[in-house]
Amino acid sequence: MSLHSYNTSVTDPIEFGGEPAEASARLTGSVRSLTEAEVDALGAICDTTTDAEDRVKHGRDWWPLSLSWSLQNQVPQIPFAVCRPKNTSEVSSLLAYCNENRIPVTPSAGRSGVCGAAIPLAGGVALDMTAMQGIESVDEISGIVEALAGTFGPDVEEGARKHGLTIGHYPQSVAISTVGGWVACRGAGQYSTRYGKIEEMVHALEVVLADGTVVHTGGAPAGAVGPDISQLILGSEGTLGVITRVWLRAHPLPEVERRGAYVFANLSDGFEACRRIYRSGATPAVLRLYDGAESKRSHGGDGTNATLLVLDEGTEAIIDATMSTVHDICMSMGATVGDVALVEAWTHHRNDTSGLQALTRKGFVVDTMEIAANWSLLDSIVEAVETAMLAVPYARTATCHLSHSYIEGACVYFTFAANPPAEEFEKTYLALWEAGQTAALRAGANLSHHHGIGYSRSQFMGEALGNGLNVLRAVKKALDPNNILNPGKLGL
Repeated sequence: MSLHSYNTSVTDPIEFGGEPAEASARLTGSVRSLTEAEVDALGAICDTTTDAEDRVKHGRDWWPLSLSWSLQNQVPQIPFAVCRPKNTSEVSSLLAYCNENRIPVTPSAGRSGVCGAAIPLAGGVALDMTAMQGIESVDEISGIVEALAGTFGPDVEEGARKHGLTIGHYPQSVAISTVGGWVACRGAGQYSTRYGKIEEMVHALEVVLADGTVVHTGGAPAGAVGPDISQLILGSEGTLGVITRVWLRAHPLPEVERRGAYVFANLSDGFEACRRIYRSGATPAVLRLYDGAESKRSHGGDGTNATLLVLDEGTEAIIDATMSTVHDICMSMGATVGDVALVEAWTHHRNDTSGLQALTRKGFVVDTMEIAANWSLLDSIVEAVETAMLAVPYARTATCHLSHSYIEGACVYFTFAANPPAEEFEKTYLALWEAGQTAALRAGANLSHHHGIGYSRSQFMGEALGNGLNVLRAVKKALDPNNILNPGKLGL
């Protein structure tokens, strides 16, 4: 298959404030450098470079605070070398060597994450997986697509569609994110209510452990063979092993697509409608509910009404029944039928982040925070989070939409902005996160729905997991006793 050339490195959303090769590291701490002999040894295993610009670009991902640092020609941290293995054997040899020599390894690919998971906090090696691209096999009868971990979103879907299949995974970052990254951070696509999050799509994994051991997990539709090792690797963000190959569950290409839009008096009524829709057994691919402020900003609302956008695809009879159920429930909740053209507009602009990037360039603090919680808690969580964020000095807005639904609850996604003086930028950014995340956890939400933890959310892991964090630490110690894999992430 033909791979997109732009997928060989991250598309930088914010330019450097000078020559990238001259950028400096913002974060302090112990950083592992490499000797000339170590660089030569790595180069004998796989493609390795110490080019300054390449190293600097691997010092950041899409974490908004690091993007603002780029305007000052700074990145969070700079690796000493960038290694690009071309197959599992090279990954295995590379990790075995780094483990023996205590060289930190930070795996990455598209670097589209927004929580700093790809930042090489300890220097050492940035392990760029983008040389491992391609669809390796397709089982059309079972509906299983085998892809190398560095394969980017459009190429995975294109490879499936050639066989009459779809993965159905469309994160906002689809063009610049890879299948390995989806798995490593437990990503979610915009059609997840129909197709599921990435953990529901994974059929099997190939993973290389810190000592170079290659492990295969899964491979059956279901099982009772002890704890599910695939689920242990999912969401581990490169701290427990390096994902090299993924087998994904695929679906037949949809026969039809249906769309709808509804307007509710308020967000709470919209929550209840979404709850009833999902619990009725209707699972439209897209069920996105926007509060008054976001509806006014993007969907022509009056500032108080909540807008619900609905899209589904699949077998005609099933989709027609789903959309009929959605309509009946919305009308029973007092909704009015909205303009279906709003769904068309959303499909065209859903991955556009240029507005947020423009605000960052102008000195605004702007970011998003997504959490998941039970239906019974959503109203109180929204109130708690928005109240806490708006109490932070210089805060301007805190708004909310529902983006992914489940039988027992949903993901709500907050967008917040502030306009502090330049010298207060970082303090304000961190204060907004502290206020919002703490309020969410204490109101009963989890720490993250699909953005992951990385570096920026690590400080909240103790409160989020309690004694469960000690279990995670024990697993880390067993699988990576020398702590070479993405150190400093996940609160480890």
